[in-house]
Parts: sequence; structure tokens; C-alpha cells
Amino acid sequence: MNTQSLLIELGTEELPPKALPALAEAFARGIADGLAKRGVSAGAAHVLYAPRRLAVRVEAVAAEQPAQKSEVFGPYVNIALDADGQPTPALRAFAQKNGLAIEHLDRISDAKGERFVARSERAGSLTLELLPDIVAESIKAMPVPKPMRWGDRSEQFVRPVHWLVALFGSAVVPMSVLGLKAGRASRGHRFHAPEAVDIADPGSYLDTLRSRHVLADPAERRARIAAQIESAAASVGKRADVPAELLDEVNCLVEWPAAVLCRFESAFLRVPHEALVSTMQANQKFFPLREADGSLSEYFVGIANIDSKDPAQIKQGYERVIRPRFADAAFFFDEDLKQGIASMADGLTSVTYQQKLGSYADKTARIAALAEAVARDAGLDAAQAKRAAELSKADLQSRMVGEFPELQGIAGRYYAKAAGESDAVAVAIDEAYQPRFAGDAIAASKLGQVLAIAERLDTLAGGFVAKLQPTGNKDPFALRRNGLGLARTLLEGGYELSLSSLIHHAMSLQPGADMSEGGDLTGSATDFVYDRLRAYFSDKGFNEQQFNAVEKIAHHSLPDFAKRLAAIAEFAKLPEAAALAAANKRAGNILKKSGHEAAAGVDAALFAEDAERTLWQALQQADAALAPKRAARDYVAVLTGLAALRAPVDAFFEGVMVNADDLAVRGNRLALLRELAAQFNAVGDISVLAG
Repeated sequence: MNTQSLLIELGTEELPPKALPALAEAFARGIADGLAKRGVSAGAAHVLYAPRRLAVRVEAVAAEQPAQKSEVFGPYVNIALDADGQPTPALRAFAQKNGLAIEHLDRISDAKGERFVARSERAGSLTLELLPDIVAESIKAMPVPKPMRWGDRSEQFVRPVHWLVALFGSAVVPMSVLGLKAGRASRGHRFHAPEAVDIADPGSYLDTLRSRHVLADPAERRARIAAQIESAAASVGKRADVPAELLDEVNCLVEWPAAVLCRFESAFLRVPHEALVSTMQANQKFFPLREADGSLSEYFVGIANIDSKDPAQIKQGYERVIRPRFADAAFFFDEDLKQGIASMADGLTSVTYQQKLGSYADKTARIAALAEAVARDAGLDAAQAKRAAELSKADLQSRMVGEFPELQGIAGRYYAKAAGESDAVAVAIDEAYQPRFAGDAIAASKLGQVLAIAERLDTLAGGFVAKLQPTGNKDPFALRRNGLGLARTLLEGGYELSLSSLIHHAMSLQPGADMSEGGDLTGSATDFVYDRLRAYFSDKGFNEQQFNAVEKIAHHSLPDFAKRLAAIAEFAKLPEAAALAAANKRAGNILKKSGHEAAAGVDAALFAEDAERTLWQALQQADAALAPKRAARDYVAVLTGLAALRAPVDAFFEGVMVNADDLAVRGNRLALLRELAAQFNAVGDISVLAG
């Protein structure tokens, strides 16, 4: 089979860096899918891109489609042939429409009977003829949220398009896209080699552009950037701080990366390092260098898009551009230190948190009360927790956070330390915001965890009292994120505390909270948190039935919930699980329908069948044997032990009529079923596993 490599390149103005990889992936996927849809065999599609170009190179593309077979269904025989077996007008019209003689039609059978079918085969189209539509479809399907027009053109794209390369082997594909006629002329680096350069064939694309100071392979470009940063860091004995997300973004900003080692005045290192790093990374796309111990050094690396004849000029420019921001940060920091964290906290009285919930000072007081209670219940230092809470929102009044909002909590840690607060209090002020984002860890210190719990309890309770619950995509108080953060901290921190009790306490502290209604609000907020946990536990491999089995019964705490859930999941793997779950579901249904007919307790003297006697003995033995396991909350051992009840349970339901005519016998058998359900429900409602 004759095959050729395919190259399509769109040359543009600089593309948005954060959208560039997705655009390139979509472009390549569209080309590959377009070939596949038309039956054209092809090899791997390589995604290639740089700031001014989107390209795809596809290996081993067939020169033409395979033969195209068609099958058109016609009338059924009872309509197509008359009583004498002669063609009816319907059949003649069908044959004529498909260009076939009647004797060349085939017959097939389906559920309705035998019918005529017209089968034909034609040679496939040349791939060169198919490519214009394939490329146009791919461009149309690209995720371009805000297309733009340029000049007096009617075409639209994410950025103005200036050239189009389309090669199938060494041949130019005859096509026009976005008002451009395809050719083989690409362009090199905007400054190093701005003139047009011809691409001989797809295989020479990368080398040709590389000779013109363009690295069109993003993987090659990214690796060069990383290596240059590491080399620059090593030259001064430092360690590079290279976040993957920043590296990816810089990779989409340059065609020919050149690392430039820079330095700022070491006097700025007295400023919170997070502010300096934020300025370098978020604002200027620079890479900070760190000392061996992880502390920030005065060196950083910028990535230029040019091999400068005078690198010192670029270095000077990079150093000059960050100096004003660093100077501002230093000024804000110094002014904040003069004010002091205690004074900042006093200023919260004039800052509204939420109209119905008071000022930030009011919120801070509620958090302090909650932190004190949580710490006391958890056996931690309540006074220390209260102090950390009292200072936890003070940095909202700082100039530093006003300029760098992402430093909320972090700035508070610096100001608390400067004011002579303990390390534990200072660290807790920072850690209270953890987890800050999906996948982030909870606070590392116990005091930080307590403060995080108190903060989220108040936010959650306040949101429900003020009727700010999420609706659809709207979540003005970020209650979903707060609810999950609260649950994760309680769970992963191992806090044996009642979630509903904590929420009820938080509700009672809210201004204007009507605790006659608060019971309902507590339940709603508690259910809201458990809903956040559904996805959390689903990600860990637990299914909906297992989650519901535990949620339906009383449990002490979220760590206790997790233990029960793990036990239910282990129980579900046992061969006896399905039968016992079904039996418990049956027992529950019988008990619901019986009303209050069950006796207060089981009376062995009323047993009339061996099966009920055997089940009662098995239940008593299991209860005695498993009582220590229940007390130790070894729920896996409890449910594994109860699996031995399958045989007597099966025998009971097969041989015993629960609704006996004798009311005393009936009540006794119902009491026996109640005892059976109680033993299993001590861990979770396993009847839920029966569906």
C-alpha cells in the first residue's frame, strides 16, 4: 500500500499560551479522526506547536481510500413482486434509482421478511482530494471560545492566520483554508529568521525550522528550557524551583528558549518569600532559585525568546522589571510590621463579612469560640487554639494581602511571628486555609487542623443561616469547597467528634439564628457535608451502595464512618454477602409491615421450629463472640464473624412462617428478626447492598 507522511501547519500571530496545548491537541485529533472517518489508514499523529504555529504531522497515511462499498435496502418481496412473481413498479423504480438491473439486485432477510438490496462498490477517493474537507472540519471543531476577525477578512480564528503549509509527501495539498492558499512556505523565528522557508516534506519539518531558530516540537522545547534552568542554577550552586504548570506556560511563550541568570538585591529577602516568588512566577514567568535548605536565594532565571548578542541587556531588563514590585512588597511589609497584627485584628470591626452575619471581627469571635471548643474536646490546648483564632483574620487588614491576596494566612504567619506569638500559633494561622485547592493536603499541625475546622464550621453554618446555599453552578460562599475541607480535616486528622454536634454548635453562634429552626438547618448542613464525601469516597473505590449502607445508621465520627465503610466493602466481597444482604432486606420489610406486633424480647419457650431455635442460638453465640470486636470498633472482624450466620438465616426463611396465626409466636419470631437486623446494623445497614 502506497503511504506518505502528512504535514499541516497553521502560521498565526502569537497564540494564548494557556490555550495553546489544547488547541494543538484538538487540531491533531481532528485531522486523525477525519482520516479515520473516511477509512484512510494512518500511523501516529504528532502534535507540534509553538507560539506562532499549530501543526500536525501524521505518519504513513494511505494515498487513497479503500474501495467504498454501499448497501441500500429496497422493498420487501411481497411489495416488490406481484402474484406472478414479476417486478412491481416499486421494484423497478428502486433498481433504476440505484443504477442496477433488477437481476443484479440481491436479497436479504430480516425480522420482517425477505427484501431486495442494492449493493455497489466504487474506487476510493484520493487522500489529496479528501484533505481539504478534513482540515476545514478540524479547524471548525477546535475549542476557540472567542474567535476574532482581522483586516477586512470574513474568516475567524483565535488569532490572525498568515500562512498555511499542507504537504502530502513532497506534494503540496491543493486547498485553501481561512482565506489562505496552501503551500510549502513556513516562517522561521520572528527576529532570527523572519523570512519564509520552504519545507521539502513532512519529515524535514522539524529540522528545517530548527535551522531557522524555531523548536516546533513542544517536548524538545520544554526539555531544553528545563535543562537550561538547571544549568543556570548549578552555575551558582543553587536549586531551581520549576513548577510544572509554569514550565508548561513558558514553553508556550517561546520558540527558541534562552535562559538568562539574574539576581536581585539580597536586602529584599527579608520580605516574605512567598510574595517575592508570587511576583516572579505569576507576574513575570521567572523561575526562582533556592538554597540547598530550600530557602529563597537572590537568584532567578528568565527565559528569553532570542539568542541575544548582548545577554547583559536582557539580564538588566529582567532585573529592572521586578525591582518595583519587590520594592512595593518591602514597603507594604514594613508598614504592616509597624502596625502590628493586634492592631490589624482590631480593625476588623469595620470590615463587613456578610450583611446578615456581621463584621470580620464577629466572625473571628465565632471562630475563636469554636476553636476553643474543638481543641478542648480533642484534648488539645484550648487557650492556644483560641489565640490562633483571634489572630486568624487579622492579615485581611494588611497592606501585603491587599496587594497579594494569595498571601492570606501566609502573611498572618509572618506578622504573628514578628509580634512574638508562638511558632504553633503562627503556623496555625497559615495552615487554617488548607486544603487551599483540590488535591491539597490538610493542615499538618494539630493546632492548624483545629483552626481549619473552626473556620469552615463557621463559614458553613453562616452560609446556611443566611440562606446562601449553593444553587446550580452558583456557590457565593464556596460552601462546597468548605464542606469538603471540613470533612477531610476531621477525617484525615482522626478527630473522633460528632459532625452534627459541631455543626449545631456553629449554628447556635450565628447572629439571629433561630435554633427551633436550627435543628433542621443542622440536619441540612450535615447532609450537605456527607454529600461532599460521596465523591471523596468514590475516588477511593467505594460505591454508592456501600456509602449509603453506612450513612443510614448512627456513627460516632467521620473516622468511625470511614472504618465502617471499609468493613462494609470487605464484607461485600464475601460469598455470603449477597444472601445475607437479601435476608436482612427481607427482615426489614417484614418488620416495617408488622407495625408493633414484635415482642419486647425473644422467648425461647415459644419456638415451634428447629430453624428458629438454631438461628437464636447462632445469634446469641455471635453476639457474645463479637461483643469485644464491636467495642474495639473492629468492624471488619464483626461482619466477617456474622457471615457465619448465612446457613441458619437461610434455613429460617425457608422453613419458618413468620406471620404465624398464633400472635405470641408471631411476635416472638418478629423479635428474632429484629435481633438479626440489629446485629448486622451495628456496623451498617447491609440490606442496602441488596439493591
